[in-house]
Amino acid sequence: MKSTSFDLASPTPAPIPARRTTHEAHGKTLIDDYGWLRAANWQEVLKDPAVLPSDIREVLERENVHAEAVLAPTKALQKTLAKEMRGRIKEDDADVPQSDGPFDYYDRYREGGEHELVCRRAKATGVEDIMLDGDALAKGKAFFEIGETAISPDHQLLAWSADDRGSELYTIRIRDLATGNDLPDLVEETDGSMVWSADGASFLYIQLDENHRPSRVYRRRLGADPATDELIFEETDPGWFMNVWRSRSRRFAIIHLTDHDSAEAHLLDLHDPQGKPRLVEARENGLRYDVEHHGHRLFIRTNADGCEDFKLVEAPLSDPARVNWTDVIPYRPGRMITRISAFQNHLVRLERENCLPQIIIRDIASGEEHAIAFDEEAYSLSLHGSREFDTKTLRFAYSSMTTPEEVYDYGMDTRSRILRKRQTIPSGHDPALYVTRRIFAAASDGAMIPVSILYKRDTVLDGSAPLFITGYGSYGHAYSASFSSRRLSLVDRGFVYAIAHVRGGTDKGWGWYTDGKLNKKPNTFSDFIAAARHLAAQSYTREGRIVASGGSAGGMLMGAIANMAPELFAGIIADVPFVDVMNTMLDATLPLTPPEWLEWGDPIHDAKAFETMLSYSPYDNVKAQNYPAILALGGLTDPRVTYWEPAKWVARLRATMTGGGPVLLKTNMDAGHGGASGRFDSLKDTALEFAFAMAAIAQAEKGA
Repeated sequence: MKSTSFDLASPTPAPIPARRTTHEAHGKTLIDDYGWLRAANWQEVLKDPAVLPSDIREVLERENVHAEAVLAPTKALQKTLAKEMRGRIKEDDADVPQSDGPFDYYDRYREGGEHELVCRRAKATGVEDIMLDGDALAKGKAFFEIGETAISPDHQLLAWSADDRGSELYTIRIRDLATGNDLPDLVEETDGSMVWSADGASFLYIQLDENHRPSRVYRRRLGADPATDELIFEETDPGWFMNVWRSRSRRFAIIHLTDHDSAEAHLLDLHDPQGKPRLVEARENGLRYDVEHHGHRLFIRTNADGCEDFKLVEAPLSDPARVNWTDVIPYRPGRMITRISAFQNHLVRLERENCLPQIIIRDIASGEEHAIAFDEEAYSLSLHGSREFDTKTLRFAYSSMTTPEEVYDYGMDTRSRILRKRQTIPSGHDPALYVTRRIFAAASDGAMIPVSILYKRDTVLDGSAPLFITGYGSYGHAYSASFSSRRLSLVDRGFVYAIAHVRGGTDKGWGWYTDGKLNKKPNTFSDFIAAARHLAAQSYTREGRIVASGGSAGGMLMGAIANMAPELFAGIIADVPFVDVMNTMLDATLPLTPPEWLEWGDPIHDAKAFETMLSYSPYDNVKAQNYPAILALGGLTDPRVTYWEPAKWVARLRATMTGGGPVLLKTNMDAGHGGASGRFDSLKDTALEFAFAMAAIAQAEKGA
């Protein structure tokens, strides 16, 4: 593989000024030289980036210029990569339509369009109606993202939400589909979700509080004074997340709350204009559950009675408290039930066992079950659901690291599947030219870490290939071994691409998650290092020819491994990285801090949690040692991982490291956690990361 390296002659910008502050906790003094990069008015910045203080803006913009200069030799490569990745996208693409009464609903893209068109087609006439034109709505905006859409029961109105800053402060609007105009009913600073009442005269929404937390559910009656919006439900504990959605049966709005450890659900009858939420089962420490409505009962997925990988119970709708729960699908250790969907005659569940997903169909009347079979060694499944409750057809998607996504309609009675769409790769893709494997690496304590691998069949596996390895390992998120056309740009250039399914995710069940959280969080980092070393030992690569990548909590993983095993990596890409862990978790005013204490620990009140966190917090463990090339990416309006985390980390790295690098910071001044919003604009972000990876390998080869 030939690639252009960095421009190391480009002068490093002036050091980011150190303005020392200290914080005392549990008998320790924490020193922070760069806390000033956190703008005092950061909440206002989320709404209006122009109010960022000038001294902080100067630092971020100077760093952007420097990163561009160092990466200048890769500019042509970046353009080639972006063009190549765009060539794998069918530009005039469309979803498989979903039937709902007299219409089929779908999203599609026009040739050259950055944003989706939200559409429907009348079954009687076949005439298409573009309900929302994302390209037109985004015109003139640096960032634009449609959140959620919800059609009214009479199909006359469309509730839709959008974010035009990247700050995840969504504005809800109601569009009259007869005129194409939006009604005066506008709600700002929401989480973007909405649920219609059965009569279409009102809708529910969630308001974010002053700390960007979803805390209140309101009912808005169309045409009414917004000041009269009715408070339906309020969560006063800042440690709990809130969501609201409509049951598949359309009977209820489900208000679901969770705090990373426990859950609680309330039902609101959508046919009652004055309805109030009704509790299913009161929150209890460690009790998790979620519900699906079916006739006179609820199906409930729960970890009750020590069933950490979940079982399925049912309860009478008239009294759904836990005392009335009866088992439907008993608990089986190691088989994690991840999702359930109830239809008129069938109950569908998605399971995962030893990192492999499976779809199980259950006939509700007879109790008879069957699984849908798949052949590959590692693959991904997702349920696409249905807008209709009374249907015998299940829609699901299948892909693997070599197989582009295939969308099927499956007859739940006939057990037949119909391919409705296969992802098109216009520039061409032959799965036979690639190999996907699932291997296992031994952790230091003997745990076996699944690793999904993709490489081109003609790649020589003698240790000479560069490796690109990614991971996450937090919040119980399982890393799917799904298809990505973008990563082919690396694999076609000789890279081995790997996903390390480290602890902290639920890839191997709930215990895999709990073994990588709180005081066991360090397992996530050592697992990733063990996976990388194992791939080198098995000659997929060799140490020093590895580029690691992770985002958000996966960016914390990147920061930790950079401190723990810098010699292993040629480069590290940390995208919106949660690296200032200790300072963030000591600050209860930040949006995600109180809810996160059950994930990472509460260092304010728990001395053991403080010590564990202090042992791995990337910002607090930067050492006087050589570091690999590092690319840190941030978003100015990111409410999840605030822009100052990567900025502070880069400042401390530069001030402390004894050699290596370069260490680069690039902040998107027009976006938040997810980066650029357009489907082609986002390719530029990926092209930058891949070009950085190739340059890091090229630099390592020069130094070998």
